[in-house]
Amino acid sequence: MKKVLIITYYWPPSGGAGVQRWLKFVKYLREFGWEPLLYIPENPEYPELDESLFKDVPEGITILRKPIWEPYDAYKRLIGRKKEEKINAAFLSEKKQNKFLENVSVWIRGNLFIPDARKFWINPSVGFLRSYLSENRVDAIVSTGPPHSMHLIAHRLAKQFQLPWLADFRDPWTNIDFYKDLKLTASANREHHRLERSVLEDASAVTVISNSMAEDFNRILPRKYDVITNGFDPDDTSGPTAPTLDHKFSIAHIGTLVSTRNPLPLWKALRNLLPLHPDLATDLEIKLIGKVDHTVAGSLEEYGLAPYTTRIPYLPHDQVIEAQRRSQVLLLIINNTPNAKMILTGKLFEYLAAGRPILCIGPPDGDAAVILNQTQAGVISDHDDIKTMEWNILNYYKKFKAGELRTNSKNTEAYSRKELTRHLANLLNRITSSQNPVDNS
Repeated sequence: MKKVLIITYYWPPSGGAGVQRWLKFVKYLREFGWEPLLYIPENPEYPELDESLFKDVPEGITILRKPIWEPYDAYKRLIGRKKEEKINAAFLSEKKQNKFLENVSVWIRGNLFIPDARKFWINPSVGFLRSYLSENRVDAIVSTGPPHSMHLIAHRLAKQFQLPWLADFRDPWTNIDFYKDLKLTASANREHHRLERSVLEDASAVTVISNSMAEDFNRILPRKYDVITNGFDPDDTSGPTAPTLDHKFSIAHIGTLVSTRNPLPLWKALRNLLPLHPDLATDLEIKLIGKVDHTVAGSLEEYGLAPYTTRIPYLPHDQVIEAQRRSQVLLLIINNTPNAKMILTGKLFEYLAAGRPILCIGPPDGDAAVILNQTQAGVISDHDDIKTMEWNILNYYKKFKAGELRTNSKNTEAYSRKELTRHLANLLNRITSSQNPVDNS
């Protein structure tokens, strides 16, 4: 088999969305002629832990580990957090913070830790892997970000050893939804863009998760971008029997709810509908599984929906799968940000596998809408379209009362993790081909 070195920050026992993509690729790569070799931090700062994910790690793979120093102890002292508290991804804040200290910490994060707080792992990792690669053959290198420091490690190694290098972007770099909130100086902004461009220029191949994301990167640097979406693993839902559906008319969101994902159209629509439909008021349950920003909790209170809400801070992934399959309706929220059209969250694909109707809030002409329409797995309304949201809720509720709330989705096979890994292996074969190792056309 050919060997591929995969440089990633997130790996089990890390929970959350960041780990899923490459965990599932690694699970299936051997079936397509590639032996994965992992390089991960020995002592990372993960927001959530999920031991259940170890079941997907193939037996006998080589995992290289190197200690990492991250500045989170100092960050926690600055903002008054306890040492044992976890640091959330993006800008999730479950409690209101001291605004001045929060602004100071964001400025430090954006301007001193470029490209991110894992920058201190770059030089030690390059030295460690340089020694390893001097004595052990690999055929290609993969880096996946964020954190984008992983790309900078791979960049230096690929250049020194003349190895084909695939840079995988699970999220954008300078066009990620919170980039504008980093309080960057002009020089810091230039450095972020310089580093981003160097990765896009020099990688043998660049993978992104959506067509709009490929178009966005093309505006930064024109070249070939390969779209490999996120997906679902049929093994996750292969139990002998389907779980019993919730007795209530449950509208469930699984995952982190940051402030830019606060589903105000849903809250407004429910506030309008509940007084007019007493049965809905009796049957409704809003299920929020995962961490919730304090602004979301405030909105639930403001719109009188707290009594209808069940909150579960975190569930292991195997239990999340079951919760999705039990729910009557699955809520998918596309961030209300300028880059909304390109957002194609991994949650969408797991929702497809769950086989329950999807209620989506986001741009009707975005990438998520395209997949919903192709698969006929759900309905969508824009962030400012309260009337369509009301209609969608009532339509699902009427079907619930009639015992007919189900989905007949189709064309989902292309999004299975195994099929997506086939595309990944073909791409790795392409960039390692002696005839055409690098194709930036």
